[in-house]
Amino acid sequence: MADNKQNKRPNVPPLRFPEFTEPWETSTLQGIAEFSKGAGISKEQRSETGLPCILYGELYTTYSNEVIEDVVSRTDLDPTDLVKSQSNDVIIPSSGETAEDIATARCVFDDNVLLGGDLNIIRLNEPHDGRFMSYQLNGIRKYDIARIAQGVSVVHLYSNELKKLSVSLPQSVEQKRIADFIGLLDRRIAVQSKLIEQLESLIKGITLEASQSSDCESILLSDLLTERNEANTAQHEICSVSVSQGVVNQVEYLGRSFAAKDISHYNVVHYGDIIYTKSPTGDFPYGIVKRSSQENLVAVSPLYGVYIPASNDIGCFLHYFFCNAVSAKNYLHKLIQKGAKNTINITNQRFLENTINLPKAEKLVQVVALLNCLSKKKQQAENLLVLLNRQKQFFLNQMFI
Repeated sequence: MADNKQNKRPNVPPLRFPEFTEPWETSTLQGIAEFSKGAGISKEQRSETGLPCILYGELYTTYSNEVIEDVVSRTDLDPTDLVKSQSNDVIIPSSGETAEDIATARCVFDDNVLLGGDLNIIRLNEPHDGRFMSYQLNGIRKYDIARIAQGVSVVHLYSNELKKLSVSLPQSVEQKRIADFIGLLDRRIAVQSKLIEQLESLIKGITLEASQSSDCESILLSDLLTERNEANTAQHEICSVSVSQGVVNQVEYLGRSFAAKDISHYNVVHYGDIIYTKSPTGDFPYGIVKRSSQENLVAVSPLYGVYIPASNDIGCFLHYFFCNAVSAKNYLHKLIQKGAKNTINITNQRFLENTINLPKAEKLVQVVALLNCLSKKKQQAENLLVLLNRQKQFFLNQMFI
């Protein structure tokens, strides 16, 4: 959890719609709601049919907005002994891995959704708005919730502590107005996220189609890439490689340096080089392959393979090809041998000993130009999404007294 001093609202008047001037009341959650707990539903008990259900871990992994309108999980369990929601319920996890995870409030917009165990259920008295309360709890109250969470390896949030939390309450009309306004921002963010997903899908589809077309050639990767063996004697900045961000400064990405004291034996990376990490990550069980877009020389772990592509277009195409988890797995599966501790045993040269289907020269230029254009558009869309989320967070911090 970040320093609390950084999370306090600046000393400026709260933002309000001009037609509302009545003072807000202050109450504890216990004064305006009834508390209960969900009942056990495990991940293994989810199904394709049955009643909709929500598990505690889904609050901060599946539902990005404060208002849950479309429940994605279902279960065939007998609901007799389970807990059903009422529209306007606010739910908060009662356990989690971190205090920040646990301080996640969501409003359930439907009746009769089964609420799993490890969920605190806050059933607000009328006329209080569950959407408004979720936005408030995820705004300036989020850090108050995190502070009352208890535990180290597993963090718990007990209802007896949550009941004491102080909240601010305008009239119900103003509650609804604030909830409607921030809800519009949520919908805009959802649209932007969907646009990014569609661009990602389009890039993957075009790359896959290009690699399966009739005018492709099956070529050994060793004919397209040459290993770069350049030691980091000039002490260039150390980078890591991530699935989502590619080659990034290690301290900025991970929060601190994990480099050895002596980094002179690290591998230097030039702009456009291809890097193979060999580290299992999420959907990439055999490691990830990325092209460096860092304009300055950087360095990466000596465990990574660094390669010079035969041309810029070839390097770009390989980058898009290996961004597809299925393509990367299919290529690497034939080459990989795993050690006793699930480590990947593969030499830098062995990585080059399989073939890929590469479009012929003229087609390659056209495909890469299109993919680069779409990738630039995706980056612009991602930058806008960051700004929209910052805007929402600003209002969450400023619209509650």
